[in-house]
Amino acid sequence: MVNQSVLVLNQSYEPLNICLARRAVVLVYQGKAEMLENGAGFIQSISCSFPLPSVIRLHRMVKRPRPRRRLTRLEVFSRDQYTCQYCGRESRQLTLDHVIPRYRGGEQTWENVVSACISCNRRKAGRTPEEAGMKLRHRPSPPRDNLLFYIPLPLKTQVQWQKYLPH
Repeated sequence: MVNQSVLVLNQSYEPLNICLARRAVVLVYQGKAEMLENGAGFIQSISCSFPLPSVIRLHRMVKRPRPRRRLTRLEVFSRDQYTCQYCGRESRQLTLDHVIPRYRGGEQTWENVVSACISCNRRKAGRTPEEAGMKLRHRPSPPRDNLLFYIPLPLKTQVQWQKYLPH
């Protein structure tokens, strides 16, 4: 029961972390947080019982830098929604393509890497899209920050958390 997960919200109701119920009860008892949602049951001590929280909110604002998303194949495919950025074909058999080829000084950055189907990647070869007569459907950019990316557990199981999470 004390090993249940508890959603921790910042003072601004922004999801911050997930902790165990034992830690959440200590934060509430010390006056550092308030309980927003009651979990199932109570934690019993010798002299009193404490309600088991499911969602708590900290009284003080915690500022922390957001980690940047790493540039990986799956992240690029996810950003591009598994579609070729040249022909628009949706596929699971995609390759990574550098808009400006690396041998011409193109970097391995979010702004220079797109997903492409195998035939479009072969057609473009080591040229720029303009030289190959191809046009990008969307200008590549870093993916948007998604708070759910930083919370490690699957959130679908916690019904009480849904109203505190961005949709």
